[in-house]
Amino acid sequence: MNNTAFAEMEFFLLLIFSLILPASIYAYMMWKKAISRKSVLGFGLLLIAIAGICVYLLQRLNVIAKTSPSSFDDRIFASEISIALYFLPLLFAGVGVNLISDILIRHLNDAERKYDQEHR
Repeated sequence: MNNTAFAEMEFFLLLIFSLILPASIYAYMMWKKAISRKSVLGFGLLLIAIAGICVYLLQRLNVIAKTSPSSFDDRIFASEISIALYFLPLLFAGVGVNLISDILIRHLNDAERKYDQEHR
């Protein structure tokens, strides 16, 4: 067993899933001039999945920090400070839900407009 939670694979996965992957998704969506609704829906679902993975990894790191001899990782992952770490996955899930709801609202508006045109 390692002396700290920062040397565990879960910590590196947390960095990938909470920083690199969401930043890549945001950069790709901003870079594209045109993007399909299916892609936006997929990105929204992916952000929600990333949030779930981040929460799981934070809980695993909490358990690892409690069993490690290092007190520094206890202060980060097993204390009140750890609540702040959950805000990033909360943000990802919120943005993902917002993307999905925007797609659904646009689809329903188009469907209503189409229905009104067909039933005049």
